[in-house]
Amino acid sequence: MATVVERERKFSGDDGFRLPDLTGCGGVVTVSDATAADLDAVYWDTDDLRLLRSGHALRRRTGGHDAGWHLKVGAVGGARVEHQFPAGSADAGPPPELAALIRGASRGRPVTPAARIVNHRRERRLLDADGRVLAEVAEDDVRSEDLVDGATRTWHEVEVELVDGDEELLDAVAARLAAAGAREVPVSKSHRAVAARLAGFDDRPPAGPAGPVVGYAREQRDAIVGNHAAAYQGDEDAVHDMRVASRRLRATLRTFRGLWDRREGEAVRAELRWLGGELGRVRDTQVMAARLDTAVHDLPDELVLGPVAARLGERFAADLAEATAALRAALDDDRYPDLLTRLDRLLDGPAREVDRRWVDRRIRRAVRRADARLDEALAVDGPAGDVALHEARKKYKAARYAVEVRKATAGRPAARLVKRFKALQDLLGTHQDSVVTREVLRRHALRAYAEGENTFTYGLLHARQAEAAGHDRPAVLRARDRTRRRTVRRWLDR
Repeated sequence: MATVVERERKFSGDDGFRLPDLTGCGGVVTVSDATAADLDAVYWDTDDLRLLRSGHALRRRTGGHDAGWHLKVGAVGGARVEHQFPAGSADAGPPPELAALIRGASRGRPVTPAARIVNHRRERRLLDADGRVLAEVAEDDVRSEDLVDGATRTWHEVEVELVDGDEELLDAVAARLAAAGAREVPVSKSHRAVAARLAGFDDRPPAGPAGPVVGYAREQRDAIVGNHAAAYQGDEDAVHDMRVASRRLRATLRTFRGLWDRREGEAVRAELRWLGGELGRVRDTQVMAARLDTAVHDLPDELVLGPVAARLGERFAADLAEATAALRAALDDDRYPDLLTRLDRLLDGPAREVDRRWVDRRIRRAVRRADARLDEALAVDGPAGDVALHEARKKYKAARYAVEVRKATAGRPAARLVKRFKALQDLLGTHQDSVVTREVLRRHALRAYAEGENTFTYGLLHARQAEAAGHDRPAVLRARDRTRRRTVRRWLDR
């Protein structure tokens, strides 16, 4: 399976639109002659178009240089990830490798042909002075058919896809096309093909004070689904983002739990804890491996006694392989799409009607809990204090997520408080990282000792981690005080 990152924009013009001369746009010196191709694609989706509604497009295409199965993830107009897989002569459906990548978006439900798009394409390359391809411009005469309701459409579209060019080139081409009468199209061809059916789904959050809370929760659910394919393949950023989204969602369901059925909300939170745990095993291993690799290589060579870096690398590689396999097994399990389906029912169903004061009271309560937990933690020393600081950090994460709900309506004051919570949370995280790293080093040192290897370097790294942790408290106190200034919290009392 090949994976590429696609950066393109789409444009449409009225009858009679002609592609303007694009030389001079962002370093374009030459425009190649057009090459023609006929493309025929069948798009697959669930009966309720969950893939398209989740920012996914799955198709089997014939014709062109990249014929086969394609899965695109992401919104039109931004960077989209495309997974490509060869097509068989008699495919009854997407190959298992692609089916695994849409399991989140499809909620584990079967996909069937949803639309067919036939496209006559004329493609040109935009070249710089050295003959380097900056972008490809495709003029498409499109005919689509909704394979469920039979609706057909035709239109003319221009696609501009970056190759070695940058966003400035896209902006310059977009300005030239706009001057010639083109309009940027914010949706894909598959969206346009099934537009009538998509109009039957209202995915907007409810109006009123509960709207920002529900909208925030849905964004986290969508982030889980949007990062599924890359996380399944072990991408570090996707695993991190998927884990953060599950954590934000858990916190939101707890902080504002009166909006939804409490029993179901708690059940869903428990399942999110399970998912977060599977993601956490992968992410924590990735972070710890990088952290200790850097720590070892930062030491002078004469202080690294024995094959410390190699041993750590071998052991973390084995741990990561095991954790990644466990994560894939979890995402392949029916428990995962069942969780997403329950989330859909909870978040897309009716929410309790509340006023803004109800929302703000719960935000203030989350903030007060975090403040109290940190004050208690700072009064405790030793290992118990480390545990208490970690619990305080988790409370501040919940408080930060609660404040994020109001960023859209409270604006800059809420954004400032979020930023200060983040700074405090990062300091507490650095302290917790030191605690965890010391324990990991202790375990590896015991293993090295049992295998007859020198443990000096492990002890040195342990001591450095302990020393660094001792410097955290004054910074934590300063960051705490910055979060409690009246100027950044006044808006919460309005």
